[in-house]
Amino acid sequence: MSWFKMIRLGMLHVAVAISLVPITGVLNRIMIHELGIMASVVAALIILPHLFSPIQVFIGQFSDRHPIWGYRRTPYIALGILLCVVGAALTPFAAFAMDANFWPGLMLALLIFGMWGIGFNTAVVSYLSLASDMSPSHLRSRTIAVMWFMMITAVIGTAIGAGRALEHYTPERLIEVFAICAGVALTIATLGLIGLEPRNATPVSYEERHSAADSVRTVIGDPLARRFFIYLMFMLSAILGQDVLLEPYGAQAFGLSVRETTQLTATWGGATLLALLLHGIFFSRWLTNKRGAMLGGAIAATGLTLIALSGILHIQPLFVPSIALLGFGTGIATATNLALMLDMTTPQQVGLFIGAWGVADAAARGLGNLLAGVLRDIAALVVGPTSAYATVFLVEALILCTALVMLRAIDVSAFRSQRRELGQLVAVIGDA
Repeated sequence: MSWFKMIRLGMLHVAVAISLVPITGVLNRIMIHELGIMASVVAALIILPHLFSPIQVFIGQFSDRHPIWGYRRTPYIALGILLCVVGAALTPFAAFAMDANFWPGLMLALLIFGMWGIGFNTAVVSYLSLASDMSPSHLRSRTIAVMWFMMITAVIGTAIGAGRALEHYTPERLIEVFAICAGVALTIATLGLIGLEPRNATPVSYEERHSAADSVRTVIGDPLARRFFIYLMFMLSAILGQDVLLEPYGAQAFGLSVRETTQLTATWGGATLLALLLHGIFFSRWLTNKRGAMLGGAIAATGLTLIALSGILHIQPLFVPSIALLGFGTGIATATNLALMLDMTTPQQVGLFIGAWGVADAAARGLGNLLAGVLRDIAALVVGPTSAYATVFLVEALILCTALVMLRAIDVSAFRSQRRELGQLVAVIGDA
């Protein structure tokens, strides 16, 4: 597959990312800080895409077997992105409706955020399936790398652009910025999608899809894989649970403007991207995957602790560098844990194990954000708003340290050796 097609696939990933950033980098702050909506409610709305993630299996299976007008993926990608960007554009209206009249507004918010979540999952599974269909096996890792690089670059650019546009925040300006982001996302997706998938094409490979329940049962049944699954849940929930609270924390602790808190996403994303690049070029040469995961987790835990201390001690110059440190640790942890995940995946059960790791990612993101919101609301009643945010970040740092202790007990080489012996035994039985 050519670089041009890889970039066009990446444009689909970029479009979804552009619809996501204003919600998790701007609207969360507006809803919690300006509108005074409970953080737990905001977190519950924002994690809807993760709650809906099991539908990806059904959508993937359905699109495998039900092409539309000769196209296996294109119609589903188009529908998903349309629902995603329209839902994202309407989320500010849901937020203001909740502020005006909470319960009717909440019903509207569930509908709109639900539209965004369903569209997100429909688009993601469809364009990743298209990437798999169009890429020979030896080029898939490169294709995913290009898509991921383009996505995180888009996250940084969208955060910077939205922040500048909201330098003078008003509700009307917020709605306008969300509409612009939706329009840009839809345009990029259209340019990337039209003519990308050949009509009546046969996929390069066809792999059986497994339900989330099948994947989890397979992993839970293996003690070593189960340990890694639990570790991954702890690690991801700790690192990603801060997503819904970072911007309102900046507003509460330091009085940062909407523009300034929006830039925090760019700071985090830039540090993450730098870490990914440095790991690929330098760190991976002298760090094993396990040591790299330990290092990335330790850096991220340090970042979370310093973020909390910056607010408790009222040291604003410490705040943004701490976020950069968190992003840098996240980048190293992402690269190394992805490699560890692939090490824990057997060739005979690739679909099942990758599915289980996907479940761990979605569940950890959702639970991490929801628990962070709930903990913040409870702690605010006891220690006050600023200290409540700091408490959440300290708890997340503690969870991350617990995950690193768990990682020390995970022996990937033992898992691979066990699986190799099992495969040889199966082969012997088959020959008999």
